[in-house]
Amino acid sequence: MNFLEKCMCKKHKEEILGGILFGAGLVLGSVVTALCYEQKRTVNGDKILENVKKMFLAEAPIEGSWVELHPVPLSRYSSKTDVYYGGISRKEEGVLVQYEFIADAYTGTILDLYKL
Repeated sequence: MNFLEKCMCKKHKEEILGGILFGAGLVLGSVVTALCYEQKRTVNGDKILENVKKMFLAEAPIEGSWVELHPVPLSRYSSKTDVYYGGISRKEEGVLVQYEFIADAYTGTILDLYKL
């Protein structure tokens, strides 16, 4: 093998290695970006309100309901997350009763539900 063939072979190996490293970087970057984006996506507040209303409709008709459409930060028991606040009102034995709830903005899980 002469000098020119050795140089071409070495150059070809470097190009292949460079291509592999570039491709691996793209894949790794895409995965990290997807994980970060997925982690910060919030559930729509209206969807959470619909789920809470379904729970209450099983017992009695709803007179009114509301939900804040912008999540707010909540720190409780050394845990920090963003939450939606909302409420439901319905008649129980002829009396209007109001409930409020706190729902995790990222999972939609009801963290607290209480009667006012």
